[in-house]
Amino acid sequence: MDKLVGENRYGLMGVCRKFKPHIYMVLTQLGYTFLYFITEASFNHGMNPHVYVTYRNIVAGLVILPFAYFLERKLRPKLTIALFLEIFVLSLLGISLTLNMYFASLRYSSPTFVASMVNTIASLTFIIAVALRMEVLNLRDPRGIAKVLGTLVSLAGVMIMTLYKGPIMRNLGHPLIQIQGKDANVHENWLMGLILIVTGCIGWSFWYIMQAMTLKRYPAQLSLTTWMCLVGAAQSAVYTVIVAHKPSDWIIGLNVDFWSTMYGGVVASGSIIFIQLWCTEEKGPVFVTMFNPLGTVFVAVLAYFVFNEKLYLGSIIGAVIVIIGLYLLLWGKGIDHEVNKKTKEQLQCDSEHLESRV
Repeated sequence: MDKLVGENRYGLMGVCRKFKPHIYMVLTQLGYTFLYFITEASFNHGMNPHVYVTYRNIVAGLVILPFAYFLERKLRPKLTIALFLEIFVLSLLGISLTLNMYFASLRYSSPTFVASMVNTIASLTFIIAVALRMEVLNLRDPRGIAKVLGTLVSLAGVMIMTLYKGPIMRNLGHPLIQIQGKDANVHENWLMGLILIVTGCIGWSFWYIMQAMTLKRYPAQLSLTTWMCLVGAAQSAVYTVIVAHKPSDWIIGLNVDFWSTMYGGVVASGSIIFIQLWCTEEKGPVFVTMFNPLGTVFVAVLAYFVFNEKLYLGSIIGAVIVIIGLYLLLWGKGIDHEVNKKTKEQLQCDSEHLESRV
């Protein structure tokens, strides 16, 4: 009996180790899901989105700094001017510019709409990675076909969620949590929200690609996360000083503004970015972005069951299609990873064989 329990335990641990990147990426999407709603509540309360981005990344940088300094002291390479400029561009693409556009788009749309548009990042990143030959694509191989079909199917699901509403689903009752409503005039400008989030998604796609390149020259993930957060906070602060003239915009109390900033800094800009960097190094940038569709599903479910927001049939159909596309992508990438692993093992065996002969 003890032997059977031990075998099951080790078997479970083996499965967890094998699917560790997958588990981490699902958890990051859960973290982002709560972020959508807590930031929406904060912005409805009156917090300036640009001030939020600045404070959030300052918190993230300060929280991760001691861990990066002590844990990666021997791993961290020397920071050259060229490497710092690369980190500066990374911070601009993934932290300051895109985050400011992303959270500004929330003021003109809804969390469900923004979450659905973020799913285009996976398709854009895949196309860019193939163009830069960072992603292997062989249309004669089933795994190559699966990756292309998965990308197209996920994108089709996103388009359905965005463009087709359909009948409204009946609400179950009173919301468990009530979020203060926005100004009706802000909600009307959906075009502005669309422009902001699409531009942000393009920037994020290049950010994921650049991360994979930078990690080869700067393999210290905690330190890279710290640098990006602090540099991004400085960039955002310069822009925010220009657009936010009132001193009251910079003052936050011990309310939803404070807690959203702490959550965004510690969880979203700190922990999640570090996890994404680790997964990017392990599996590549396309693997990281292909989990974004799950965020849309989580947001839609939470919005309907907890916040009692309107849910349309088009969102349900689109979510199902998105999940099908995600599984196709995962299948293609999973086989791809196994093939790459076998190739590396074969090359290592050949190298050892040659050394033994010499």
